[in-house]
Amino acid sequence: MARPIGVNTWVWTSPLTDTSLPPLLGSIAAMGFDAVELPLENIGDFTAATVRDSLEGMLPYLVGAMAPGRDLVFADDSSILQTQRYLSACIELAHDIGAPSVCGPFYSSTGRLWRMDDVERRSAYEQLRHNLAPLADEAAGAGVALGIEPLNRYETSLINTVEQALDALGPLLGPVVGLALDTYHLNIEERSSADAIIRAGAHLVHVQVCGNDRGAPGGDQTDWTGILAALDTVGYQGPLNIESFTSHNSSIATAASIWRPLAESQDRLAHDGLVFLRSITRPRTTTSPLQGDQQ
Repeated sequence: MARPIGVNTWVWTSPLTDTSLPPLLGSIAAMGFDAVELPLENIGDFTAATVRDSLEGMLPYLVGAMAPGRDLVFADDSSILQTQRYLSACIELAHDIGAPSVCGPFYSSTGRLWRMDDVERRSAYEQLRHNLAPLADEAAGAGVALGIEPLNRYETSLINTVEQALDALGPLLGPVVGLALDTYHLNIEERSSADAIIRAGAHLVHVQVCGNDRGAPGGDQTDWTGILAALDTVGYQGPLNIESFTSHNSSIATAASIWRPLAESQDRLAHDGLVFLRSITRPRTTTSPLQGDQQ
């Protein structure tokens, strides 16, 4: 199945701003990507008008970042309210730029870990549903889907697997609330990435891809044949967006545990990932020659 191939701007920079966005998106478009994934780290970092003026025909997708203090479970009322306001801003921006979804680990701050017994976990999931419900209503009104992303055990202790995500979201699941899956986390937490995708089924909203080492997809241990077959089985027609990070940004590198370069350059990482993904999917556009580094 032909799918858009995209890339997250975290490959090059963090945070994305109105200043950095236009030249970076221009370079991404010139490399031949169909789509771009835009992370809104803080409200107001970049604006819808700048995005619309800079897309150059690419499809936009929006992701959120659960920085310290952004929590929807086991948190004080003020923290929950501020988190909801942040996610409301993400929903509004997604609508304004024409993004079909906003995705991320929208339950607790990345890196927040704690032990839970079964009773505590059930309580956490109930809190999550309660605090996500008004955001689901906002998303429905905006025509935007929410994709909740399971993370690996080193980044959260709340939702690590597709099964846990389906359990946690329960009655909220539907046209507005679903799952965003990242092959990096699937590789760590699932016995079979393909089986996990099939388990997500119709609830799959968005897919991020990278190599098993967080570098470019391709030439790694990931079962790409099985993953693509599973995506075909569930009828997923959305993008395959490369998500990786630069080790030169202290905050994002620490959050994602990127301690070394994952390619000879960030442009090379994106280019090699694009070439590989084109090789295993039906082509949509022709890839242009590698552009110069953005760093």
